[in-house]
Amino acid sequence: MARWAIAIHGGAGVDPNLPEHRQEEAKRVLARCLQVGVDLLRSGAAALDVVEAVVRELETDPCFNSGRGSALTRAGTVEMEASIMDGRGRRCGAVSGVSTVKNPVSLARRVMDKSPHSYLAFDGAEDFAREQGLEVVDNSYFITEENVGMLKLAKEANTILFDYRIPLAGADTCSALAAASEKNNSNSMVMNGLPISIYAPETVGCAVVDSNGFTAAATSTGGLMNKMTGRIGDSPLIGAGTYACGHCAVSCTGEGEAIIRSTLARDVAAVMEYKGLPLQEAVDFCVKERLDEGFAGLIAVSGTGEVAYGFNCTGMFRGCATQDGFMEVGIWE
Repeated sequence: MARWAIAIHGGAGVDPNLPEHRQEEAKRVLARCLQVGVDLLRSGAAALDVVEAVVRELETDPCFNSGRGSALTRAGTVEMEASIMDGRGRRCGAVSGVSTVKNPVSLARRVMDKSPHSYLAFDGAEDFAREQGLEVVDNSYFITEENVGMLKLAKEANTILFDYRIPLAGADTCSALAAASEKNNSNSMVMNGLPISIYAPETVGCAVVDSNGFTAAATSTGGLMNKMTGRIGDSPLIGAGTYACGHCAVSCTGEGEAIIRSTLARDVAAVMEYKGLPLQEAVDFCVKERLDEGFAGLIAVSGTGEVAYGFNCTGMFRGCATQDGFMEVGIWE
């Protein structure tokens, strides 16, 4: 029997001034969702079922940017995306532009299991969800009061707002946002060649190897606050935000455009396969050598029961556990 292991994340790039109570809230959610996965693995559940169940839990809690609590588009709506991959045979499913499906990761699973395709988007994904009888809700279910307020501030500051979870102190918050954006622009912080504001997205993901040595990974997100409608990031892209094979399972988080360019998740598996690196060394190599000027992080498990993570930004919400009793939830280095 192989050793099972699980890793989860709630996003990379955390405001260093994140209030203590928000840190504790995030860690409580991570610990609860991690325990869901641990309990399933102890009962002998398959890796694919575990990653779906854990990401569903993360999507349902508004603490992170996926499912309920997703970031809003310029139009004030939610467009979610998710992917899932089975290391056995490298089967995969992905969705984008989902606006009424309560758990996008389960729709991605249905695309993999019940359709002839690997990826569905927008109206086609919504129609397929209804054909499959998945739970759908009004778009307003995903929208929180906090996110409505932060979208307003982002629009007034004329920026894509990344650290939208952290209200800025002071009476003139809009001016503060604009000043923060101008400061970062002057420091040449860019996404895909364009200036951006402070970077701290909160995608969720899970990577698992089960007691049979089979791997799986899943990733889900609401994207960027004040993003253009129709924008697609790395989370639904197999090989970029999500990947699983016999060597490892990987879920990424961070600057989507940089992750896409580097095919970050697949590259971890590639350097393990072609360079012969162990899991943590492969993760460290890819974070250091493949992101260029991008900011991101990732979690990973190996087919032999190791866990690893890496990030090149300030913090990453994360948790991991292994069959030998190790369990950890953290944010910073």
